[in-house]
Amino acid sequence: MSAFLDALSGKLAERWVALLAIPGLVYLVSLATAVILGQSHWHDFGRLRTRLDSLADAPGAHSAGALAVAAVAVLAGAAMTGTVTQAVGVLIEKVWLMDARGPLTRRLTERRMRRWRAADAGYRATLVAAGRARIGGTADVAALTEQAEQRYALRNRISLVPPRHPFWTGDRITSPDRRVWRAYRLDLTLSWPHMWLLAPDATRAELTTARTALSAAARLTAWGLAYLLLSVWWWPTALVGAAVVATGVTRGRTAASSFAELAEALADLHGRDLAVAVGVECEGRLTPTVGERVTRLLSKPD
Repeated sequence: MSAFLDALSGKLAERWVALLAIPGLVYLVSLATAVILGQSHWHDFGRLRTRLDSLADAPGAHSAGALAVAAVAVLAGAAMTGTVTQAVGVLIEKVWLMDARGPLTRRLTERRMRRWRAADAGYRATLVAAGRARIGGTADVAALTEQAEQRYALRNRISLVPPRHPFWTGDRITSPDRRVWRAYRLDLTLSWPHMWLLAPDATRAELTTARTALSAAARLTAWGLAYLLLSVWWWPTALVGAAVVATGVTRGRTAASSFAELAEALADLHGRDLAVAVGVECEGRLTPTVGERVTRLLSKPD
């Protein structure tokens, strides 16, 4: 037990350093630099060196007690900064996945829906034209087919399903629910805990990694916003903040896409196992009839 607690405390310490202490310390250094230099002396690093030299020559700089107190204060400030940024990251993740509830989010969702419908109409019109050209034996079949594929890809970049969320990430995360229901009449939200228990450890590890990556991307975006805030005092941090925000958003989209693909693959590969596990006969692949029976069974109707 003692060895286990030692190992656990070591892992917690490593996680604290990685997530809170080091990023927080870097941010505090950036904050101090921004305050000392300001906008008018943004490139005057000699001013920063002079300030550091004056602090080093201060009487308290040679006192072990003062240095200990300063070190503890800096670490506490770094931890507090990291904790606040993590909380902002959780909020950002919720915003990415939020439903269309308020007026603003409904307008954003309606705008995405209009774009999706226009792209879908263009794809279907081109697909019909390609089919007619194939029946008529004209030479435009290849060009129309390629155009239909391009418009199909354009529509899917907006959303794989008709949008219901104000942001792309929300629709991508929830798209497996609707796609699995359309294909198998299986309620993925209802059956998820059961398939999770049936899935092998490697599959669950992949899903956990993808989901954790989404949260990490939201935290990275929060750090980017924090650096953008520093640009009020020192404009170079705006460049850092913008780059970090762009990286966080890109990683968030990638993580959401990976998690959604893995969730849908879980239903494709283990939907039949779920049916057999709950006592529904299923020979061969999962069918809508079997999926509907499983959904009805798991919902436990009165």
